[in-house]
Amino acid sequence: MDRELALLKEGQFCHGGGMPRRLIQLFAGLVLYGISDSMLLLAGLGVDPWDVLHQGLARRTGVPTGTWAIIAGAAVLLLWIPLRQRPGLGTLCNVVLIGTVIDVVLAVVSPPHSLPVRAAVMVSAVVLNGVATGLYIGAGLGPGPRDGLMTGFAARGHSLRVVRTGIEATVLLAGWLLGGTVGIGTVVYAACIGPLAHVFVPLFSRTGASPTARAPRRACAASPRHPR
Repeated sequence: MDRELALLKEGQFCHGGGMPRRLIQLFAGLVLYGISDSMLLLAGLGVDPWDVLHQGLARRTGVPTGTWAIIAGAAVLLLWIPLRQRPGLGTLCNVVLIGTVIDVVLAVVSPPHSLPVRAAVMVSAVVLNGVATGLYIGAGLGPGPRDGLMTGFAARGHSLRVVRTGIEATVLLAGWLLGGTVGIGTVVYAACIGPLAHVFVPLFSRTGASPTARAPRRACAASPRHPR
């Protein structure tokens, strides 16, 4: 089983802390994720593959980028049906909240013009995105629609890496053809988000857990069964 799939499972199904703490962690992660996406867009040096698509659609239609993120998230969620994936509260909040935050931030914050500042914003955005990913997945209230699509395919015997690469390459190409920004930020994001998630998903999955609960969580993360 792919290590990335184990990390996603650990965040989805193995966690510590009570429901209020998990809800706070979920919403903090989703808001920070939206802010980090906005920072990448404002830096203008390239964004992650899905936002290349959202940005390209926004430039073609005039509909805001965050709104397209919501529309695309809802469309991806429909693809869960044949995969028999079940969304959680976190999944539904992911669809709405991240795109809303993107639209709000882009509406009130002006993009930087200095190249060093843009580069600093871009790097900070990638790191913040890794932290946000760990927070919302680690809350254990359901993966994002795109993560769930990937793990749904992986649970049926496909390599998560192959599935993820295929999906993200497709949306990246489509977004680029539509006019989305592909650049050094896209490369940095692709190279760094996996290692960052590898650090922050387990970290926030264990936050607030009692020592006696740690062993079952590790066992759950390593289990080859994918709960529905």
